[in-house]
Order: sequence, then structure tokens, then C-alpha cells
Amino acid sequence: MVDAQFDVGSRLRQVRSQAGWSQRQLAERAGVPSSQISTIEQNKSSPSVASLRKILAGIPLTMAEFFEPDQTPADSVFHSPTDLVDLTSRLTQHAPGASGDRTLTLRQVGNARAHNLQILQERYEPGADTGVDMLEHASHEGGIVLSGEIELTVGEQVRVLKPGDAYLFDSSLPHRFRNLGDLPAEIVSACTPPYL
Repeated sequence: MVDAQFDVGSRLRQVRSQAGWSQRQLAERAGVPSSQISTIEQNKSSPSVASLRKILAGIPLTMAEFFEPDQTPADSVFHSPTDLVDLTSRLTQHAPGASGDRTLTLRQVGNARAHNLQILQERYEPGADTGVDMLEHASHEGGIVLSGEIELTVGEQVRVLKPGDAYLFDSSLPHRFRNLGDLPAEIVSACTPPYL
């Protein structure tokens, strides 16, 4: 569910201003067009997970720090469902020309940066996609599909994973997750060092 209270544009403007950079300076650091920073800050466009992560890498700031500036203390051992850090449900993903919910939700366990390990509960609604631009980052990641089906592309390899199927790969290879099915797909994953 999209959090109508969270203003992605204002938050991006706030963190950029705190860093002391213009839109153009942040765009150069992140390797994106300055017009992209402008349209996000004006709430004229909603960034994809991959786009927002790329922009935040220029600050540097994790998505958890962006959405939840008051993170869970690093020494917390146990986490209830309400403690999970919502990284993405505030970003609604819609395929061009498509209708319906295309939401991708990522919820993080605890303070990933403090532990150098990111554990995620991932939910991909039908049609959800990490984005046309393939993800690439200096990490390793793995996961297990709990329900539904997810198409995973890693480099030249593509496979549709079903419940019980798992994956493990070098995240510096271009990769993409897509739910091409009619049911939501749920995954539990881990990434080290943390990416989001």
C-alpha cells in the first residue's frame, strides 16, 4: 500500500540540501540527468527502485535511511512485522501503457548497514518489475521464493522461479526481477554488503 503521507520529492530535496548540493551537482554525482532530480523533487514523476537507489548512491544514503531516518538500533536482536523498514511501498511502479497495481514492496530487517547484511521480505504484485534498467552493484545476493513466480534475469541467464526455488549470484552482473504471473510473488532474500 502506498503511504500517502510520505513525500518522496520533499525528502529528496531535504537530503540534497543537507548535503549542500544543487540538483545539477547531485545529478552529476549520481550519473543521472538533472531533469530527473527536478521532476522527482517536484513530484511530477515517481522514481523506480533502481532509479532512486542510483540517485541515493550519489549522496550516499541507503533507501532505509531515506525512508526511515530514525532506524532501528543496531543492537536490536528481535524484530516484529511492524519493525521492518519499508523501503519501497511508497514508490508505485506502473508499466507504460498498463493498468492496475504494479507495486514492488521491499521490507528490511533491522539496520543492514550496521550488520553489513541486508535481509529483505520482497513482494511483487502481478506485473511488478525492478525496472527496465538492469540492476548492478558490488554485492552478492540470494533468496528463496516462498509463493508465486518470479522471472529472474542474471547476465544472459533467465529463469522463472517457483515456490521453493532459490538463487545466489554476484550482484555485479546485470540483473532484473519481474512478476509475469497473475498472483503476487513473495521472496525472502539477503544481500551483502547491503545494496538498498
